[in-house]
Amino acid sequence: MTQPPNQPPPGGFGAPQDPPSDGFGAPQDPRGAAPPPPSQPPAPPGPGYSCPQPQSGPYPQQPGQFGPYAPQAGPYAAAQPGYGYPQQPPQFPGAPTPPPGGGSGSPFKGKPALVVGAAIAALLVIGGTVYAIGGTGGDKRPVADTSHGAGPSGTASTPVDPGDGSGNGGQDPQNLNAGRKAGEDKVLWYKEAPDAPGSGADAPGMWITGKTAVKAAYKQVFAYNVGDGNPAWNPISFPQKICAATRQKTADDKIVVAYMNGVSDNAKCNQLQEIDLDTGRKGWSGQVAEGALFDSTLSLGLTLTGKTLVVGRSQSGTGYDIADGKKLWDKQEYDGACFPSAFAGGTRLISVASCGAGGSNEHDEVQELDPATGKARWTRAIPKGWKVAHTFSVDPVVLYLTNDDKKTAAITALKNDGTPRSEVHSKESFAPECPWAVLDRDLQGCTGAVADAGTLYLPTEAKSGPNDIVAISLDTGKEKWRVKSPADRPLLPLRTDGTHLIGYVDPSYDGGGRIVSIATDGSSHTTTGLLQNPSGTAQIESGFYSKAIDYVDGRFYISTTRLTGNTQSKQKLMLAYGK
Repeated sequence: MTQPPNQPPPGGFGAPQDPPSDGFGAPQDPRGAAPPPPSQPPAPPGPGYSCPQPQSGPYPQQPGQFGPYAPQAGPYAAAQPGYGYPQQPPQFPGAPTPPPGGGSGSPFKGKPALVVGAAIAALLVIGGTVYAIGGTGGDKRPVADTSHGAGPSGTASTPVDPGDGSGNGGQDPQNLNAGRKAGEDKVLWYKEAPDAPGSGADAPGMWITGKTAVKAAYKQVFAYNVGDGNPAWNPISFPQKICAATRQKTADDKIVVAYMNGVSDNAKCNQLQEIDLDTGRKGWSGQVAEGALFDSTLSLGLTLTGKTLVVGRSQSGTGYDIADGKKLWDKQEYDGACFPSAFAGGTRLISVASCGAGGSNEHDEVQELDPATGKARWTRAIPKGWKVAHTFSVDPVVLYLTNDDKKTAAITALKNDGTPRSEVHSKESFAPECPWAVLDRDLQGCTGAVADAGTLYLPTEAKSGPNDIVAISLDTGKEKWRVKSPADRPLLPLRTDGTHLIGYVDPSYDGGGRIVSIATDGSSHTTTGLLQNPSGTAQIESGFYSKAIDYVDGRFYISTTRLTGNTQSKQKLMLAYGK
């Protein structure tokens, strides 16, 4: 298939523009609203979300090392029906139908944990060809706009109203530290969510710098001083809802958000705006061009790697210089029928393409791209029938693969050159919190799957009570060690700092969550408490059904990623805990 002629025009974005003032009214989100928090004690959390029960990897397995199901045929068996990209998440053994956005309980809970079957280390040997994908763009260079008068930077002079997402001042309507017990740390500040349509709205992203905690919600971006919650700068408002945001921030604390160009069924997620997290100043802005036929901007994926912003459409991607919005390259159809459909960023840039759709050689391909040029450094073809659902890590590369026909899954690690490193083999039930990738196109949406140079850390399933964190060697795919949650609640890995793994222990009905540190070096993997959230806010804390969490500079932040639109009770947007 050749690329149709109607390609996006070369060049970067023009000078940034203020959002138009004539909005189209409140858009209706088709996913529905989340219900208010339960009035009764919640049930124990279920297993992770969207991780189907794998029994075998992409290749035939060794006897005696399988999960609870019989081994499945490898990629060299008779050709299976094409899998494509289903409109609804595939149903795996024991997997209930996923709720609509913000459905009852956490969208990460009540879903099947992934049970990793045995593995063969010599996997993914098909299609080792490396494709050098070039990309050219015009020299049109937009001028960064510094005239959009950002709000004040630094600490605001007026007191903040923790019950108002905009932080316009006033008295604290709630004392969340009332009755705090000995040994408990405190809520430093909190914010309530802005109004949203009755159908609900997205609140993507959460970015923490040395000065500010920044949160997007529906049509606005809010910023608070990390220590006291006072507004750091005036909220940035957009004429339509925010539809995408970079998960990462640049080295100088910049992000990019995308917002809709209207509210009709044909509205596109194609308006970009760069934002300085510390000052609230708006940098360059622009509109993402449509791609070829079927390559639309109805939804976008945004990711940052170094100085490059990658905007992913449904079948292609474009790289831009994050400093000024200049177009650097296009990542389009290659090798006749491979369409890049998703990107993952951070310290490395990973592209996933769908190749040969509907044909006998239908498969996914993974590439590492040079962020400056878009050229492929290596290419790894995934065996037919297997799809890349998530990237647990981009550096090192750790992939979560699913097979719709076999109703199974596998975890695969690659070396720095894209060659196979290992495949995890375990009978354990793991439960990271992941979205449905076939719907969200969010390769990096999983929380609780953390990797460093040599080890992958995964939480086991906990139907009730504590769980374990299992450390798995990325060289062998085998378990190295494990540690049990220090409380009678599940423990979720957040990140590593070189010598320790930082984790979050879920709150109970009457006990606050915890932040703990686990030693990863040496022979003793002890758990040390860093924060104990107050029990008085346990129900609020557990009420974040869809959430973003982070621990930075001794403070724990939790925010919702989905606004309910419920007018009967005020939803919390964000809380910060500390000493």
